[in-house]
Amino acid sequence: MYFVANWKMYGNLSSLNALDKVIKFSKSKEIRGGRLIYCPPNTLIGSFSKKFKDCQIGIGGQNCHESQEYGAHTGYVNPRMLKNIGAHFVIIGHSENRKKGENDRLINLKIKSAIEAKLKVIFCIGETLSEKRKKKTYLVLSRQIKIGLKNIKNKSNIFIAYEPVWAIGSGLIPKSQDLFRIVEFIKSKFKAKSPKVLYGGSVNPQNIINLREINNINGFLIGGASQNAKKFIDIVKKTYS
Repeated sequence: MYFVANWKMYGNLSSLNALDKVIKFSKSKEIRGGRLIYCPPNTLIGSFSKKFKDCQIGIGGQNCHESQEYGAHTGYVNPRMLKNIGAHFVIIGHSENRKKGENDRLINLKIKSAIEAKLKVIFCIGETLSEKRKKKTYLVLSRQIKIGLKNIKNKSNIFIAYEPVWAIGSGLIPKSQDLFRIVEFIKSKFKAKSPKVLYGGSVNPQNIINLREINNINGFLIGGASQNAKKFIDIVKKTYS
């Protein structure tokens, strides 16, 4: 099981102190073979990498530029730069970035670039509340997968994170039977070995008790709750208890 902490635009150097509990936990038997991955803001990736050097916690970026080359792209960071500073993963296609204008074609270019840089990709897909109400969930997910992964032959380093947009930060999660079917649908879109599918969207220590029962999910992309070490650890523990 994978537990990905997406810190979004939170955190500073003083936040490193809160990681001591997580590092200790990562070395205990309680983790049950689960894999922890932190995706902090770019400003903290180097510091997180140094902090985690003696444990098995992974590091990732929250987005990247579509080009592997250096260039005049003020404010952006490319996959090679993320790799150089210690990242091994990158989140691409998050709904918060889609909302700001990222489309499926741009996301496809970013995924290609990240894979070429030997980063593992956490590829986010999900429908809006309007699309859900119009019963377009499967149509939207099909389009996002088809275009987002176009002409990518080797998908072994790609994780799919299903994050229904209407669930992010709302405290709401899909019904268990609906989520099971959606995860099965996502996996069915791959002819070869299906990718690991994570669920994201208001994951917390309370609803993880229901989410853990959905046996085709391979892990969780965790936002707000991951910024609190105790809550993050509780989510992992309750997944296995």
